[in-house]
Amino acid sequence: MGTVILLALTGLGLAALYFLVASGLSLVFGLADVLNFAHGLFLGVGAYGTWWAASNLPGAGPDGFGFVLAVAFGVAAGTLVAILVELVLIRPLYSRTIEQVLVTVGLSLAGVALLQATWGADARPFPRPDWTRQVTGILGAQVPNGGLLLIIAAVLVLGAILAFLRWTRYGLVIRAGVENREMVTALGIDVRKAFTLVFAIGGAAAALAGALGGVYFGTVSPGQGGSLLIFAFIVVVIGGMGSVVGSAYAAVVVGLVQQFVNYYGTSGLGDICVVGLLAVVLLLRPQGIAGKVATA
Repeated sequence: MGTVILLALTGLGLAALYFLVASGLSLVFGLADVLNFAHGLFLGVGAYGTWWAASNLPGAGPDGFGFVLAVAFGVAAGTLVAILVELVLIRPLYSRTIEQVLVTVGLSLAGVALLQATWGADARPFPRPDWTRQVTGILGAQVPNGGLLLIIAAVLVLGAILAFLRWTRYGLVIRAGVENREMVTALGIDVRKAFTLVFAIGGAAAALAGALGGVYFGTVSPGQGGSLLIFAFIVVVIGGMGSVVGSAYAAVVVGLVQQFVNYYGTSGLGDICVVGLLAVVLLLRPQGIAGKVATA
């Protein structure tokens, strides 16, 4: 029983990491109709920003408030990069899908190369707080605190995004833009500001995933964002393109399937099962778990 609980909670920790990356992807696609393949760059900037700040930023460090300050710096850096990407590269290419894909794919490759040129290609130890290296006993299972931190962060981010979408003016604009962007534009609302805001929110969530992913894995590397982005895209498609709640449901399913199958089966089989799950969803419910059926 302890093993099942341990696998379930560590699977939820992995699911939380996927959701933090996927939530921004889902928002950006839902409003701006942009498949941002450079989203992993925001994660990498957040991870390396936190790693750098923990050692160089005055007042920051691997423990206590210093770690919070380091994470805040990493999140701010990832958010700034996301805003610049939207303003400089994405905004001129709205409604030009092929060019968007080419630019964001090229930017993702260039981002990895830039991180490698700056800090090297090898993984570096991440400055984790001491308490995240410890475990907490839950129903007979010794659960790593790093995974629990991710679960708490994902729940808070989900709650904050839902509250923002439901109870703020820009949230209402974003929700209306997801439903009918042309109508919102016809009402005289500047949707471009909402686009920039959505990219900022997505960049912040991805950067937070990078910072807490460093705690979870214990290292940071230039290619970490790209590998996590693959599963984040799977989560977005299974959950329903543009649905944050659907992404949360899908992240839980993907994380649990991956964890349990990899433990009880052979190594790597969980990844294959996740891809198989994606294929089944695309065949039987192509709009995803929470997506809407397309009508003529």
